[in-house]
Amino acid sequence: MVGQLGHPRPVNRLGVADAGEVLTLQRAAYVTEARAHDDWDLPPLLETLEQTRAALTGLSWGIRESGRLVASVRLTVTGPVGVIGRLVVAPDRQGFGLGGSLLRFAESSAPPSVTLFRLFTGSKSVGPLALYAKNGYRETHRTPENNHELVHLEKARVHAPERVR
Repeated sequence: MVGQLGHPRPVNRLGVADAGEVLTLQRAAYVTEARAHDDWDLPPLLETLEQTRAALTGLSWGIRESGRLVASVRLTVTGPVGVIGRLVVAPDRQGFGLGGSLLRFAESSAPPSVTLFRLFTGSKSVGPLALYAKNGYRETHRTPENNHELVHLEKARVHAPERVR
């Protein structure tokens, strides 16, 4: 899937066999969030290998550079809602557009029945909050989480216009 959405790197489907790499990437990426929120009990940091394997039986994609997994994302579909989760980028690769590319890829790869995307992030997640706003997500509400808040966001799916024949 090289060149999708203007991204020069291939986006590949991830599966159970990728669980170890995904979990390692996820933990590395969420250390920054744990520091920002002063909360080392974030679910992505506590997720087990078995939980990661189970999650990867669903819709998950990643970007590799020279064989190394540097970004990944998950999409859970329930009826008309697609929930974007665990969008992570290796700390040394943040700021190069990988997160935005994967976010847009997950949206475009959702089944046609999905009409609304939802996601959440921590209230002190400056980079992710800016990324989501830039990509059309709007805050719907906040919920308490330990010593901070989770910011819940959503975005209506924009379908490409039908071609006139």
